[in-house]
Amino acid sequence: MQLSAGKLWGMRRMADAEGLFKMTAVDQRPPIKGPIARYHGTAEAPWEAVADFKTLLIETLQDQSSAMLLDPHFAIPRGIGKLSPAKGLIVTLEDSLFEETADGRLSREIDDWSVAKIKRMGGDAVKVLAWYRPDAAGPVREKQKDFTKRIGEACARHDIPFLFELLVYPLKGDAHQTSDYVEMTGKRTDHVLQSVSDFAGPDFGIDVFKLESPVAAKDMSEGGDAKVQAAFDEMGRLAGRPWVMLSAGAGKTEFRNILSHACRAGASGYLAGRAIWLEPFGLYPDWAAMRQGLETGSVDYMRDLNALTDAAATPWHRHPAFGPGGAQFSPADQSFRHGYRDFG
Repeated sequence: MQLSAGKLWGMRRMADAEGLFKMTAVDQRPPIKGPIARYHGTAEAPWEAVADFKTLLIETLQDQSSAMLLDPHFAIPRGIGKLSPAKGLIVTLEDSLFEETADGRLSREIDDWSVAKIKRMGGDAVKVLAWYRPDAAGPVREKQKDFTKRIGEACARHDIPFLFELLVYPLKGDAHQTSDYVEMTGKRTDHVLQSVSDFAGPDFGIDVFKLESPVAAKDMSEGGDAKVQAAFDEMGRLAGRPWVMLSAGAGKTEFRNILSHACRAGASGYLAGRAIWLEPFGLYPDWAAMRQGLETGSVDYMRDLNALTDAAATPWHRHPAFGPGGAQFSPADQSFRHGYRDFG
């Protein structure tokens, strides 16, 4: 793999000085809007409350983060002024509302939002989540692939990294139906691995994978560490590029265990949200207590995750995909400006 100038710079902006990703997700919408709406007894959560909580997350967690993932609905309008310019800015493109068809889920972009706008506002990377099941109906799979390719092409055109998240989900005939943004109950390792394989080709333009555990969090201790580690190792091999772990609502202990396996398999860190901040969020609307919980328990947990990442993760620029010399600026001579093209 050879990264273009803009993608190389964006990747560096997301990582710390050692090339490790310690990224905090603040872009969640239903997992934050839902509990707030229920508390207030309203169909929709008050915009100010959601935006204020996301701003609180930025204020309290950014010091431990190499980058933060923000959404254009709440986090950016209210909280961007609180984000340090020393931190990487990842911006969400996918809509949290997906189309649930009889044959599977279809993703879409946020209305009036685009890769071009993310680049124009100064974003360092574009993040997109796509629901995917390798055993879903062919037309649904192809639409999800076309959706991803289109975004990958736009990221290449605007020279900005594409951070791609995959989540398996229950099909119509599966048990434990849910549309929540949580780990699928009863998910199969082969479905997770095949999903990664299906999007690993160069035509999707993905620069970083944000991946879920190939083994259900509750089953991490089953079958022995060797069996679990083998699944993570295979996922890293299939990804074929830098990758990070997502938390998918896992508990603190569970996610730390997941991250440990991932780092041993070559992951370059994490991009997590609820594992970090869910406990203090449960204290809503006690803002003082939420802040205290974030500044103590959440920050301490991030320090633990960061220590694990420092000790065991693979710097993204040293991923084997970039060859023996790692990711480098090219061409590193006076010809650079002649070959570097404008948007088109």
